[in-house]
Amino acid sequence: MKKRENLNTSKNYRKAVSDKRTEQKENLLTVAEFIAIDALISFIFYRSLLPFVLFLPLYFKYRKYRKRSFSQKRKRELSAQFRESILSVSNALNAGYSVENAFIEAYSDMKQMYGDDAVISAEYRMIAKRLKNNENIEIIMSDLASRSGIEDIEDFADVFSAAKRTGGDMTKIIKRASANISDKIDVKREIETLMSSKKYEQRIMEIVPFAIIGYLGITSPGFLDILYHNVTGVVVMTVCLLIYACGFVLAEKVISIEV
Repeated sequence: MKKRENLNTSKNYRKAVSDKRTEQKENLLTVAEFIAIDALISFIFYRSLLPFVLFLPLYFKYRKYRKRSFSQKRKRELSAQFRESILSVSNALNAGYSVENAFIEAYSDMKQMYGDDAVISAEYRMIAKRLKNNENIEIIMSDLASRSGIEDIEDFADVFSAAKRTGGDMTKIIKRASANISDKIDVKREIETLMSSKKYEQRIMEIVPFAIIGYLGITSPGFLDILYHNVTGVVVMTVCLLIYACGFVLAEKVISIEV
């Protein structure tokens, strides 16, 4: 029975987190990006349609990379928005709402603040729905924490569950948790600001090889013809592309270190 409840909870959570419209937009963007990159590489390095077709299976690798990127972006958004949401819960508690009704009230605030399509609005919409179905708030928060994979939410859920069981001062606890999350987010933002210039430099460096070859192709037509449509040229360009790909992967690993 418990297993079944957990499965239902998991399904509901996925509905809350994975908004279909957002997923469709992300999928369309991923397809468009991959086609553009594939076409650019095929033209710049080979001036042929055949490599474009041969590289198409790499879409699945690219989709996995972009999904991870979108997931990290959602996590950052959710972490920042969650801080505001528990402040809203705290204000509702101060106004005399019960804990459960404070979370339901916070859903209205999140809609007004971020719009109904925001990640946090989807989360609180699901929280409100489950509370109206008489589910336990501690279980709901633990479920959100475990499936979000965000340390701040996990810590809050643990403290919240302990306080709810022992009858602690929920308003004080929520305020303190909000302050702690705010401090962590501020520190992360400072680190990200320091790293942002390096990330920007890296993006420029990723474009430079294409820009150089494109520039030579435009300003000196025929200068690079020796590198196309012959075995030696294809080998040379393939080696260059592999070196570029290795550099890209290494750089992405460095700049995507979690802070």
